[in-house]
Amino acid sequence: MSDIIIGIDLGTTNSEVAYIRDGRPCIIEVDGSQLLPSMVGLANDGALLVGQSARNQYVLHPERTIRSIKRRMGEDVKVKMGEQDYTPQEISAIILRHLKTAAQRELNEEIAKAVITVPAYFSDAQRQATRDAGKLADLEVVRIINEPTAAALAYEADHTGQRNILVYDLGGGTFDVSVVRMEHDVTEVLSSHGNNHLGGDDFDARIVEHLINHLQDVHGLDPSSVPAAMARLERAAEASKIALSDAPYARIEEEYLLERDGKPAHLSLELDRQEYEAMIDPFVDETLEAVHTALRGAGLTVSDLDEILLVGGATRTPLIQHRLEADLGMQPRTEVDPDLCVVAGSAIQASVIAGQQVASVLVDVTPYTFGTSAISDLNGETYPYTFVPLIRKNTAIPVTKSEAFTTVYDDQETIEVQVYQGEDPDALNNTEIGSFRIEGLSEVPAGNVIVTTFALDLNGILQVNSREKRTGLEKHIRIENATTRFEQEEMAAARERIGALLPSDEEDADSDMQRKNVQNLALIEKAERLLDTAPAEDKEDLVDLTEQLRDALSAGDINAQQHASGKLSDLIFYLDS
Repeated sequence: MSDIIIGIDLGTTNSEVAYIRDGRPCIIEVDGSQLLPSMVGLANDGALLVGQSARNQYVLHPERTIRSIKRRMGEDVKVKMGEQDYTPQEISAIILRHLKTAAQRELNEEIAKAVITVPAYFSDAQRQATRDAGKLADLEVVRIINEPTAAALAYEADHTGQRNILVYDLGGGTFDVSVVRMEHDVTEVLSSHGNNHLGGDDFDARIVEHLINHLQDVHGLDPSSVPAAMARLERAAEASKIALSDAPYARIEEEYLLERDGKPAHLSLELDRQEYEAMIDPFVDETLEAVHTALRGAGLTVSDLDEILLVGGATRTPLIQHRLEADLGMQPRTEVDPDLCVVAGSAIQASVIAGQQVASVLVDVTPYTFGTSAISDLNGETYPYTFVPLIRKNTAIPVTKSEAFTTVYDDQETIEVQVYQGEDPDALNNTEIGSFRIEGLSEVPAGNVIVTTFALDLNGILQVNSREKRTGLEKHIRIENATTRFEQEEMAAARERIGALLPSDEEDADSDMQRKNVQNLALIEKAERLLDTAPAEDKEDLVDLTEQLRDALSAGDINAQQHASGKLSDLIFYLDS
């Protein structure tokens, strides 16, 4: 078994895997690219599709394809893929398994351990769900670290002196901003704030709304009830968003998108950057508010900042860089690929754990306050659910804090301990994340001391223990959110469900190529059948695209195959409608 620990960025839109080679992060290519689309699907024959192949299928079969599953992590839900329902942990495990397999091929060794990054604002339940996904992928998750922290390590691996750094991380589905202090060999997160349901996907959604309105105005058509058409609009929206990062205009062309009165309806319009920026400006406003919240949490002002680091593909949007510079008075750094800096940092942290010599040492903080409730004064009145914080937001972790409480009446035999996450002085306005009861307390006068201890580890998992001081009678709970935690039976069932989908490592590459060839040949066969019934104006396109795909298959040109099959799929979809 290898001693190598890989680093993984399990992202909403894309995921990556890396390791340290010759003292530097090395990003591993997966299926020919450093970015693996975080998508999973089932082909017509039931075969598993992961990454780019799933993304390609999404246009024609969104009902058999799962995307942006990270946004559902920690929720007690299941998503449908084909005829089977899967938990977010299971879908994420399939992505992790694909990354692990790529790493094993690159290194020619079996990999068993990984460091996985999560948004700094991920809750306890979401972190635990990530660990469960790793376990399902046969990976020991040796550490979970915050994405902004990983990014700071990647940017500043060779830093000198002390610097206060703002890490602005806007990915596909999550947003985090962290204030980080780097001094000598220590990286310390002073505060974090964000929104784990805000990201580039929301930018795409605004463009999709714009496209739907355009289709309604020009053609009188609403594509909202046509899944394949909506999938194509989402793909076009993402492509135009990326284009507008470098150009003032983006041309959106989607032929044979819909049909009206037996005739094709094509989408054709130009989107300019100003229109796009007006669409997303409210989202950018929200992120800037979070920036100032994080600064206040760190006890710093804008003038105390030395650098701004940009993380996440959505930060390529010029509006974001301009607004940050105008608001904070300095130009953000962009020299590190914002899509890859997080996975690079995770590999650096993995090398620390593996005992390799590196410059930076990680100090992380909790983004939440954890505490319990007690009878106390609140707003000048006695209140039974006053929030008593034990571990405060932005405390360095790992950390253990204890507090003494007392019984309120004579011979009290039972106490109920509620555990809350939040900032409100009224515990009922916070989120209850667990509870337990101690029974059989000593029959003594009121004032019997109960010591409650909160211990938060580096993975954000909370252990709570309450003990009667005079006897040692105690109870404890591990806070992992019972609605989302995988019990042993659930874990076994989940392994069986995804195990039926996952090929062996040896079969994976060959079967993937064979599957693509079968899909392409099936497209050609279907196109030839349609030649007899297709309108005259469409026959020429069918013949041309069929020949392009045949030539690409003969030449073994993967890029040409993807281009031709995509165009041919769109035309067949229109003709079949």
